[in-house]
Amino acid sequence: MRRRDFIKLVTSSAVAWPHATRAQQPSVAQIGFLGAGTAAAYAKDFEAFGSGLRDLGYVEGKSIIVYSRWAGGDYDRLTALATELLALDVAVLVTHGTPGINAAKKVTTKIPIVMAVSGDADKTGLIQHLARPGGNVTGLTYFASEQTSKRLEVLKEVVPSLSRVAFLFNPENPVAALELEGIESAAQSLKIELGLVEVRSVGDLNEAFSLIVKNGCSAVETAQDAMLASNASIIAAAALNSRLPAVGDAPFASRGGLLGFGPNLFEMFRRAAYFVDKLLKGEKASDLPVERPTKFELAINLRTARVLGLTVPGAILARADEVIE
Repeated sequence: MRRRDFIKLVTSSAVAWPHATRAQQPSVAQIGFLGAGTAAAYAKDFEAFGSGLRDLGYVEGKSIIVYSRWAGGDYDRLTALATELLALDVAVLVTHGTPGINAAKKVTTKIPIVMAVSGDADKTGLIQHLARPGGNVTGLTYFASEQTSKRLEVLKEVVPSLSRVAFLFNPENPVAALELEGIESAAQSLKIELGLVEVRSVGDLNEAFSLIVKNGCSAVETAQDAMLASNASIIAAAALNSRLPAVGDAPFASRGGLLGFGPNLFEMFRRAAYFVDKLLKGEKASDLPVERPTKFELAINLRTARVLGLTVPGAILARADEVIE
């Protein structure tokens, strides 16, 4: 049996983020967007959602208004922010990540909820079935367990000598349990030991990396989570400063990490506009099948590889969808 080390970091912090309010215009469709992370980190995702609406013919301020609220990675704020959006009389509530969707479900069973991104929504209880989700939730979901295991496999291909990897995850996110299943299975198959590192806020990261180095981990994988994604640049920099190769979601490489793997999140946010359009035209969330991305992207940051003294095999470079020189 392989040995697992559990490193528990329990501190948390609340971050307040400003938001803009606009006068309600009952003659146009009003949409609420509940952001689980920070507005800055998710600016491109939010813009992709807006682009999707524009592609469908919506014009901001004329035919549609999108009110946004951002929790800044503090999941305790999500329910209050969702309630605030509902008070604006929105017709549809869009959000991302299991904590955001759970918060939206908590405050309404009537207003339709669109998942821009979620991990295995059918397994976490967000929906009943993919084909007929039931209730008031529909949108997009991805394979959480498989994605996490695949990231570890790619990391092992790039660094064949790996023997011990730290897995950063947020225990406040219910999908983390599925991600743990995936990476533990992959680690056993690859004969890699895991150091499981709980990170609830950005304030935990310094101590997390100190413990990762102290416990002899030689690489880092980060889970799919809005709080972690909002601090991806900090995580990537900390990994690089500790001379640790790191892998995360598809955009992680562009933020300084060695590798990124996963679905195209920008396309998922853009596709969320399709569900908003269908709901505004009278379709029921319970009848709109939940979609899964069919394409997964691999991104490699060669600048980071050079700093780490790594040579990425040509076969892996040939498979990459994005190579950052």
